Amino acid sequence: MSKQSKRLEALVYHAKPTPGKIKVVPTKKYASQRDLSLAYSPGVAEPCLEIEKDVNNVYKYTAKGNLVAVISNGTAVLGLGNIGPEASKPVMEGKGLLFKIFADIDVFDIEVDTEDVDTFIETVKNIAPTFGGINLEDIKAPEAFEIERRLKEELDIPVMHDDQHGTAIISAAALINALEIAEKKIEDVKIVVSGAGAAAISCTRLYQACGASRENIVMLDSKGVIRKDRDNLTSQKAEFATHRKIDTLSEAMENADVFIGLSQPDIVTPEMLKSMSANPVVFAMANPVPEINYQLAIDTREDIIMATGRSDHPNQVNNVLGFPFIFRGALDVRATKINEEMKMAAVKALSNLAKEPVPEQVNIAYAETRLTFGKDYIIPKPFDPRLIAEVPPAVAKAAMESGVAQESIEDWDRYKNSLLERLGSDNKLVRMLISRAKTNPKRVVFAEADQLDVLKAAQITHDEGVAIPILLGRKDAIVKLMEEIEFDADVQIIDPKSDEETDRKNDYAKAYWEKRKRQGVTVYSAQKKMRERNYYAAMMVNEGDADALITGYSRNYPSVVKPMLELIGMADGVARVATTNVMMTQRGPMFLSDTSINIDPNAKDLAKIARMTARVTKMFGIEPVTAMISYSNFGSSDNPRAEKVKEAVSYLHKAYPEMIVDGELQTDFALNSKLLQDIFPFSKLAGKKVNTLVFPNLDAANITYKLLKELNNTESIGPIMMGMRKPVHILQLGASVDEIVNMAAISVIDAQERDRKQH
Repeated sequence: MSKQSKRLEALVYHAKPTPGKIKVVPTKKYASQRDLSLAYSPGVAEPCLEIEKDVNNVYKYTAKGNLVAVISNGTAVLGLGNIGPEASKPVMEGKGLLFKIFADIDVFDIEVDTEDVDTFIETVKNIAPTFGGINLEDIKAPEAFEIERRLKEELDIPVMHDDQHGTAIISAAALINALEIAEKKIEDVKIVVSGAGAAAISCTRLYQACGASRENIVMLDSKGVIRKDRDNLTSQKAEFATHRKIDTLSEAMENADVFIGLSQPDIVTPEMLKSMSANPVVFAMANPVPEINYQLAIDTREDIIMATGRSDHPNQVNNVLGFPFIFRGALDVRATKINEEMKMAAVKALSNLAKEPVPEQVNIAYAETRLTFGKDYIIPKPFDPRLIAEVPPAVAKAAMESGVAQESIEDWDRYKNSLLERLGSDNKLVRMLISRAKTNPKRVVFAEADQLDVLKAAQITHDEGVAIPILLGRKDAIVKLMEEIEFDADVQIIDPKSDEETDRKNDYAKAYWEKRKRQGVTVYSAQKKMRERNYYAAMMVNEGDADALITGYSRNYPSVVKPMLELIGMADGVARVATTNVMMTQRGPMFLSDTSINIDPNAKDLAKIARMTARVTKMFGIEPVTAMISYSNFGSSDNPRAEKVKEAVSYLHKAYPEMIVDGELQTDFALNSKLLQDIFPFSKLAGKKVNTLVFPNLDAANITYKLLKELNNTESIGPIMMGMRKPVHILQLGASVDEIVNMAAISVIDAQERDRKQH
């Protein structure tokens, strides 16, 4: 994608369909006049009076306890500098989005039009009663230090400047682990810090709190080494001025154990790395281009332990590992501040988490066989679902023990469970899918690439490194559309009707005829079929010229399924194909089967569908908990429609006792764990969170998933084909660009899984 295209894509993303990235959503009923009279006048007077009596009741009757202000004056925005408060707003909204999706914290972004420290502080103090916490963002140094210091002193809610402390906390956790691997003690190591801004100062202070010696630290700014004999040093820089008579980064790096980069791209040379001590720790965190290229660094020193700020290398120092969870813990005990004890608790929680066995869900997201603590894994991954259950409790406990908590948590297990429940509605699974696909992109045939939305999806998968697209369709139409959307990549374009493809078509036709010559297929009819895109695409996958295919955007499902079954067929040992849709619901991902193929499956078919769905669920790194759905509960009806579900469950219990599956069950009992526990405590699902629903027929499954999708605006991935011999996935008619991209990622992961099993 050209630079201009990326610019337009970013602008459209922020402008359409609704400007901005966050909105306010009501949390109470508002349908009736009674609801409105309670929400506003006259009912609202009652909580007002209760708060007047005791100001702490504001946490009981309003959203203050889960509301954080992200506040900036736009003086140090990303790499853009002093661009002003209005121009900083998209960044602050983005920060609000991260708070919500990682820790379920609501945000109002506040952009303050002043560079005067006193005016800024007074503004924040005046609006502070609205919020449970203050996240300062993108404020230039040295003003940022004074603003944060005074606000922490003068307000009774948590205040944190994430640019300072976020990077400090994450990198400190990584440093502790890196030094453990290098078998070095933090109090002994020589540390070079390139950069002297807010982040660098805060990082270095926290390293000292972890045990680093100030005498062993050398800090550099744009003028070189910060020395005691330099004039006009700020108080922050003077804090880390050295007595050593050195001037350059090259001199500072000699025999150093640790390099911390928060400065400029490509300032560290291979020669500098070679001059460092054995097992050097190098955190090159300038973004997007680090102080030294990752591959160059590891090629230069085999013994290096390397981290960057980038997601495409091991050991990403990413602030999202910190600030959502730190504020979550602080809010949940109504802490009056975020103190050093709380920050250190976050450091230790992150450090310890990296040493724990990694959940399969995380291994799958990063296409690893088994992530283990070591040089390439010194800090948890951003997609690790354990972060929400580990970091906030550590922070909350530190707040309680250090005396800044106004509420106590007594039942920590219950608290951890409540934290995990908070993340049900986000789209982590989608992000994990894309991340997993990018680790080893496969060749995916887009069989209707002359359709604009399909081509846009192919462009995204190419530009994001999700897949290697092969564009199938009318070549002239594809080329024209590519020009329109500025898709100028060197990708394969194939027109099955073109004479250019004659040799390959003849080869495919011959292979197709050999396979089906005893089912009435002639050489002529085989050659004719190869002019049809879906037959041609299927043969590409069959013959190894592509790894996977997606189709179905412009044609009804049955007409597309037929050539796939004819040419590719079912996997060995599979007697029935089926589909499942993954719905991104408020309770988390839900797998619904069979949504597209089997009209009225019998008991054995239902059991097979349940088994196939369980395998797909595990492919996503999720342990399947399956409810077999019916209109009846555990034999309450002897109608054959209910009996077949009961029979399927009986078969599964006998043949696969390890499966967590039960039924027949009505949907409300399946999804309401308390109701199920109270009424049917004997069920294998009692006390468990169901994530897979197998429906008794196509009517029920298809209607349910489409109803969820349209009424609740629930994102859907699928239908995912199950039981095919090769990775083939068929879109719903008129699928959106995002849905096509997601299906392309599924196709890539499907191909990856098959490769893994073969090897």
